[in-house]
Amino acid sequence: MKAATLCTREVATCGPDMSIVEAAARMRALHAGDLVVVREADGVRTPLGVLTDRDIVLAVVCPDAAPGRLYAGDVMSAPAVVAHGADDIWLLARRMRLHGLRRLPVVGEDGGLIGIVTLDDLLQAAASLLDELRLIAARQPHFEEKRRGQRDG
Repeated sequence: MKAATLCTREVATCGPDMSIVEAAARMRALHAGDLVVVREADGVRTPLGVLTDRDIVLAVVCPDAAPGRLYAGDVMSAPAVVAHGADDIWLLARRMRLHGLRRLPVVGEDGGLIGIVTLDDLLQAAASLLDELRLIAARQPHFEEKRRGQRDG
């Protein structure tokens, strides 16, 4: 399975100049735990980084910073570690592991954002594969009986 097939196409985004307060409000309104921070030029949204709710907490609450003076570009995890549409599930998992990430923006050939793939997406794909493998083993006796019946009859 490829990243372009697996990813969610509707991605919550913001620009690097959005205030942390606005970004948190957007996350709340969209029920999202992250925003892909993008720069838009000529109709192409290029990922610059990812801003998570955890990033906001660590940047604002812990050091007791003034949230009105911070912007998404100041707090985001950057540079963006991305997946390419043709990357397979193994490469996605490896990239997530190597970078300690739970989500990867997916980009097309032009470098523009086409979606986002999450750890939950990979777990769902793996569970579906395991279920299919389970069904192979479960169906084997049925086909053996069917073949025996054809030979005996």
